Amino acid sequence: MLQVSPFLGYERPPAIRISFSTCVLGTVFLPLVGLTTCVLISSIFHFEDSTGTHCQVPNYLPSISAAISLEPEGNIWRFCIGLHSAPRFLVTFTYFRFYKGHFSSKFPESSLVFLNVAFSISENFGLLLLTYVSSNEKYLVHKEGFVLFIISSIIYMIITCRLWNTIKKFSLNPEDSKSYLWKVRLLILNISFCAFAVYFYVKHNLYCEQGSYTFFALFEYLVVLTNMAFHLTAVWDFKNRELILISPNEDKVF
Repeated sequence: MLQVSPFLGYERPPAIRISFSTCVLGTVFLPLVGLTTCVLISSIFHFEDSTGTHCQVPNYLPSISAAISLEPEGNIWRFCIGLHSAPRFLVTFTYFRFYKGHFSSKFPESSLVFLNVAFSISENFGLLLLTYVSSNEKYLVHKEGFVLFIISSIIYMIITCRLWNTIKKFSLNPEDSKSYLWKVRLLILNISFCAFAVYFYVKHNLYCEQGSYTFFALFEYLVVLTNMAFHLTAVWDFKNRELILISPNEDKVF
């Protein structure tokens, strides 16, 4: 059972108990709601502004960067991402403790654990950077944040699949095998969608063909959705765990 508290011990019963699955769902639900809301508002109320391209060819879907650079879409997106960040870092820390318990003295997994947490933090930082610096404000900074997010997320997923390949070999829990299989499937889909998105983005910038940027936006959505689904597999990994939030107590040991 996971205990989250700034204290080393306590005498009174915990104040709040929260299923860890609820925390995981929150880290996925908030960005999903934010993304869906922003794309819908942009498509309905700001279609011309969100779908315009530099070469003026017809485009029928707003890219994520275009959707979150408008108002009120930008504020909605910032609110959802900002609210999900703390639980996201908590999930990262929980995975770190989980992996350390499995691979404390096993090489190369023990080293991969530190790389895993580093790229998880880097992924979240990239997401925060592209969120709070819109493409209309500082395009290059926004672009760097997006690239950091994508590269970090792919490397994080690869390392995670490598670690879970080892875990499921020695686990008798069928949930571990299911989690591993879905992680691998979502990793393959994510990389595939990312490759298609890059292809259509480059094609659009080189040839300005009609529909290329629309396909780029579509595959960009799929990249983000498969990323969310990958993180959602943590529900299986920590199915029976709880967060225990302990109320302040003057008798506690710091």
